[in-house]
Formats: sequence, structure tokens, C-alpha cells
Amino acid sequence: MFDQNKYQPLSDKLRPNSIQEIVGQDHLIGKDGVLTKIIESKKIPSIILWGSAGCGKTTIAKILAKAINLHFEMISATSSGTAELKKVFENSIKRKKDGFGTILMVDEIHHFNRLQQDLFLPYIEDGTIILIGATTENPSFELNSALLSRCRVVTLKALDEEALQKLLIRAEENLGSKLPLTKEARTELISISGGDGRYLLNLCEELFSHGKNKILSTEKLLELFSRRSGNYDKSGDGHYGLISAFHKSLRGSDADASLYYLARMLVAGENPYYILRRLVRFASEDIGLADPNAVLQALAAKEAYDFLGSPEGDLSIVAAVIYCATAPKSNAAYVAYNKVVIDAKKYNSLNPPKHIINGHTKMMKEQGFGDGYIYDPDTKNSFSGQEYFPDEMLKNRPQYYLPNQRGFEREIEKRLEYWIKLKKENE
Repeated sequence: MFDQNKYQPLSDKLRPNSIQEIVGQDHLIGKDGVLTKIIESKKIPSIILWGSAGCGKTTIAKILAKAINLHFEMISATSSGTAELKKVFENSIKRKKDGFGTILMVDEIHHFNRLQQDLFLPYIEDGTIILIGATTENPSFELNSALLSRCRVVTLKALDEEALQKLLIRAEENLGSKLPLTKEARTELISISGGDGRYLLNLCEELFSHGKNKILSTEKLLELFSRRSGNYDKSGDGHYGLISAFHKSLRGSDADASLYYLARMLVAGENPYYILRRLVRFASEDIGLADPNAVLQALAAKEAYDFLGSPEGDLSIVAAVIYCATAPKSNAAYVAYNKVVIDAKKYNSLNPPKHIINGHTKMMKEQGFGDGYIYDPDTKNSFSGQEYFPDEMLKNRPQYYLPNQRGFEREIEKRLEYWIKLKKENE
């Protein structure tokens, strides 16, 4: 029991005590780094530390507090509520009266709702607390604009291979022995950690608990530890980041990258119908009439998925993704619609010309409604060349749709040019 009480996780034992010991955040701790300048100035603003799990957010908060000798208090938004917050604020007010400042670190601050986030505002304003919020989610999505405006957002990077190798060396020095792994298994261990330093050190500790004598291969290592699931919250930043990467890979005609992000989302448990809706949108918005069949392929994938379900139906999504990625791209229809919406609002009271409005009543016929309308299929070339815009728009007749020289839109452009030629001949 005594030994159990003395236990300290390896990740906590190896926690850096100075900014120089931090790994993987060179952009923050270099000569001109944000954290370096903050420590040199001895003035810490309220900060939001944004980064993936295990990249050093808590460590940085503790180092900042130590650097200017302020009382450090830490709570987690996942286990604390409004009552705990108010108690922290009360204690901070007392310290302020006694001449002592408080750094309050709030882990996973995005879990506080909007009203709870608002509670921080007056205490940040009057200097009762310096807030250091830590979040794995994009602050612009998860935090109040009022709170964000009072804080500086500092972005941390997931630990790269070089940084993780440094942590492995520190772990071995602390434990007094090399990790019982082959060179390949050592590389695989870093890969398993997914850029999370804390998770990597936990794995190291567990490896040593299995014994130091037997050297493990990659295969044996994977038998002990399954690969870590990716950081993906279907309502959070991981969700938006991957769907954005997926859409842009499709737009860039990179079928392989598109399939990679598709698989990342499906493996993480994304709703397939969300992906299918995005595919239909993409087919309409980014492919358009360059390949009118793309939207049919996306809708067919949805029908096939409805019929088969997962996992068999996943292949219908795969096929649609490959089709859309390799299809010619055109946003001409999207651009045309955005233009025409502006004019629809600007000229929203103009009447169509009388010749294209049916004369339903005797009075309308007497006033000339429907007079002079030409039925195009009865004309030579099935094209009359009549005007259909309101008369007031003819002086500067707009052209909204400008087809690209890609895919089926080449044929559409030829048709439009042909009709323009016929119209001039009919004038």
C-alpha cells in the first residue's frame, strides 16, 4: 500500500521543469517564440493553448506559472461545474487582496458551456485571474467570442518523430535500461502513439513492466498494444478538419488522398450519410455540368448503401469517391447561381416581357399578354432567338453562366456559341 501511494507515472516524472526541456514546440520556445517572449517579459496574458492530446499543454501552463511565481490552480471542465468555478474565483479574490496573483488552468475548457465560459470574463478583466485554457478543439468553434477576445490563442503541434524519439531516450535514462524492442518495433511504438507524448511514455512504462529481457518484434509489440484510435470527435474539430481535407482532395482530383480521408472518417465512426451528403454537394458544386453523371453516381451510392448497409455498402461510397475525384471539375454553375441571386434581389420587382406570360383571361389577352410568343420547336433549328429577360435588363443583358473548357461543358459552350450565331442571323 505504501509503495502504491508513492507511485508516480513516468509521464509525470519526466515532465519538463523549464521551457528549454519542452520538445516538439520549437516554434514557441525559440529565440523569437511566443512563450520565450512571455517568460522574458514576466507578464503572462490569458492564453488558450490549442493542441492535440499529449503535446505539452499542462506542462507549459505550469512552467509559465513557475516563471513569474504566481499561485497555480488547475481544474478540468470535464469534472468541474459552476459551483467549483465560483469557489476558485472567491479564493482568487482573497489572494489578490493579499497581493498574490493566480493562474487558473482549465483543462478541456471547451467542455464548459457558453454561460460557464462567460463567468470568466469579469475576473480576467480585473486581473483576479490569468486564465490558461487548454483545448484539443478549435477555439473559434468551441469558445465564446467574448472569451476569445480576452485571450491569446497559442497553437501547439502534435509531437513529431524527432520529439518522440527524445522522449524515448529520456524514458530509458530514467528507467536505466534500453526499451526491449527491435529497431523496427521502436519505430512502430512511435507510430502507435499518434503524436501523443504522454501516451508514448505510458506505453514505455507498460513495456518495462512486461520484463526487460525479451526483445519484442513489431508483431509482438502489436499483440501487446493495439494501434491508438485517431483523434476524432464527430462534433468537433477533428470532424471538420477531415471533411475539409476530404473535400479539397476531391477538388484537387487526388483519388488516393480522397480515399485516405474517406477511410479515416469511416474507421473513426463517421456517419456514412454525412459523407454521402458531402459527395452529392461536391458533385453539384465542384463538378457540375463538366460531368452531369457525377451527381447521379453520388445518389446511386446512397441508394446502394441504403440497400446493402455497412460494410458491403461502403464500397459504393468508395466507387463514388473515385468517380468524383477523377471527374473533370467545373464550378461554373455554382458561380452562375451566386451571380444571379444578387440580380434577383436587385431587380426583384421587374415584370417578365408580356410575350412569355400566358393570357389566361380576356382582359390579359386584350392587353397583349402572350402576343408574339414563338414556339421554338416549330422554328428552323428549333431556336427563335426571342428575348426572355425583363425589358429593363436588356440594355446590359447579363450572362451568368460561363462554361469551362472541361468535360461535357465543352459541348455546352459549343451550343451557346451556335445559338448566339443564330440570334445574330435572325436580327
